[in-house]
This record gives sequence, structure tokens and C-alpha cells, in this order.
Amino acid sequence: MGIDSVRLDGRVAVAAGVVGLGSLASLTALFVVGQPFGTINDIGNGTLGVLSALLAATSLSRRRDSILETATVASAVVGAAFAVAGSVLVISGTTGFFLAGLVSSVGFALIGAWLVAVNRSAGAGRWPRTLRTLGVTAGLTMLFGLVMVPGIVMQLDAMSTAPGWLWIGFVGWIGTFVLYPIWGLWVGRLALAGAGSSAIAEPAA
Repeated sequence: MGIDSVRLDGRVAVAAGVVGLGSLASLTALFVVGQPFGTINDIGNGTLGVLSALLAATSLSRRRDSILETATVASAVVGAAFAVAGSVLVISGTTGFFLAGLVSSVGFALIGAWLVAVNRSAGAGRWPRTLRTLGVTAGLTMLFGLVMVPGIVMQLDAMSTAPGWLWIGFVGWIGTFVLYPIWGLWVGRLALAGAGSSAIAEPAA
């Protein structure tokens, strides 16, 4: 992997971290102040999805050792599409924020699957153990978003009528808005500093 490629990966990882934490801040501001922070959060969610796909896809043109490794990258790309779709749904007014949030949750769950894989890869062994643990924990937490799939099928779009089990899926946002951004900032810093450079774009299982 070239130095320019490593720097690109690092910058994308840092950008994902910044945008993720920014989305959390805008969500907090929404509850305190109101609009336009809801829209800002929606835009941030979609942007985080795109950045995640870019970070995962940096390895698409490089050697893949197995179908499973390629599948984890594809999972992140598909997840990004779901995340963007969720943002588009609510910004356009096609659905309410609740159903759109379910769609985005599933998207970030798929990104979480890639995140677990990349932190369990052989290349990630060059990273600090704490960083790898953080990445796996973030990804596993994001996977809670898969609980939202039945809610999407049922077209649930109101908090008041949502079944209790559906709320379990919202645990995934802790990974998306907190753990994943911290991981991104940490990995990005390592890549830009020249450490862990060969591992950042190896989403291996």
C-alpha cells in the first residue's frame, strides 16, 4: 500500500470520527433547541454512512484473500446505502423520523459487521489491543440495529405504537455515535502518523 493511500485512509477515518461525534452533538442540540439540528443530524448520518463506505472500499482494488473478506466490505457499502436512504426519507418528508431511523439503524448495523471484521483481521494485529477491542465492541453494539428489520417490514413510524422489543435496536446508536467515531479518530491518527498503515484498509474476517 502506498503512502498516499494510507494518508487517504487516515483522513477518511478521522472525518468519519468527526462527523459521527458531530451527529451526536446535533442530536443533543435537537432535544435542547430544536430545528435545524434535526436536519443537521440527518445530513450527518448520511455523510457518516458515505465515509464508512469509502473507508471500507479503499481495499476493493487490492487483494482479497477470501469471499468472506469481500463480503464484509460489501456489507459496509450496502449499509452506507441504507444510512443515506434513511436520511433522504426523513429530509424529503417521505416518512417520519422514526421509520427513517429504523432504516438508518439497519444500515449502520451492516457497517458494524465490517467494523468487527476489520478489527479481527490479521493486519489489525499491529494496532494496540485496546483499539481493536474498541472496534469490535463498537461493531457488535452497532449490530443491535438489525433488530429494526421487522419494524421496517411492518412500516412502523410512530414511537407511541412501537413494540417494546424494537427499542433494543436503538442500543446500536451508542456504537454509531460514540464508540465508532472514537475508533475512527484513533485509527486515523495512527494511519496519518505512519503506524498501523498496512492494516487500516484490510477488512478481513
